[in-house]
Amino acid sequence: MKKLIFWVVILGLMASGIVGCADKTSEKPKAVPQKVSVMLDWFPNTNHTGLYAARDLGYYAEEGLDVTIVQPSEGSNPQLVAADKADFAVSYQEEVTMARAQEIPVVALAAVIQHNTSGFASPASKNIVTPKDFEGKTYGGWGSPAETAVLKALMAKHHADFSKIKMVNIGSADFFASMEKGIDFAWIYQAWTGIEAQTKGMSLNFIGLRDEDPVFDYYTPVIIASEAKIAQNPELVKKFMRATAKGYAYAISNPDPAAAILMKSVPELNHDLVYASQKYLAQEYQADAPRWGEMKPEVWRNYADFMFANQLIEKNIDTGKAYTNQFLPE
Repeated sequence: MKKLIFWVVILGLMASGIVGCADKTSEKPKAVPQKVSVMLDWFPNTNHTGLYAARDLGYYAEEGLDVTIVQPSEGSNPQLVAADKADFAVSYQEEVTMARAQEIPVVALAAVIQHNTSGFASPASKNIVTPKDFEGKTYGGWGSPAETAVLKALMAKHHADFSKIKMVNIGSADFFASMEKGIDFAWIYQAWTGIEAQTKGMSLNFIGLRDEDPVFDYYTPVIIASEAKIAQNPELVKKFMRATAKGYAYAISNPDPAAAILMKSVPELNHDLVYASQKYLAQEYQADAPRWGEMKPEVWRNYADFMFANQLIEKNIDTGKAYTNQFLPE
């Protein structure tokens, strides 16, 4: 009887072990996250907060993605994305339009900010209130033909003489330092330099491009991918954009915590500037659009027509191929 009980126990333990082994062997191995890169257009700032939030809050990981945010490299972002040097990148409608005109096959996937927050700024003491006041002043820019075209268009609208501006190429020089070195006004982003002026207690006059003419209310910045990436791996694009949209939704609803995420990743940034800029952009990322990232056909068409009419591109483009809303989550 004792031997029978002994063997019953042994057989029971063996069965348990076999079942246990069977359970372990039936477990599926965890999928290895897919490595993805997204290239910034400039040094990290609040335009990019949604990307950092999606990464640090685990939204990319939930989609099975291991996303690396990389700094800009030599060459334009559309060229680099088209050459598969990065999976995704931050760019601008103007840059994408120029790329498409040069047959560089990139596509905008989302507008990071719904309306153009850029414009011409000057210290209030310069008394530059309208584009008419540009006459006799010194403009500090980066030497782009687009600057000249926009300035000419704005001044013509206000019956001003563009030839009376002194154009100086200051490259990427600091706005505030430039204003102390003979420059009267420059093209800035209100969400960054404009907010920085506020944190410095400096009063600026700001002429917003979107307020002057609807044609200048184009998308800047945008997130792009190559046509090849979209065609070959649409599921990857869908996952990346789904997580990215969640990141920007978080930044919209939680500007202070989102600012903290950016500061943690880039601690050298100005704390007060980041927090103030984040609050400003929380109202601008989506603004009046039905969802974050959505783009309108007329915005793409109007600015492409402007660029073509002003010889900024040699041929006009099929704007329907330059952007898509299909990867934005509903």
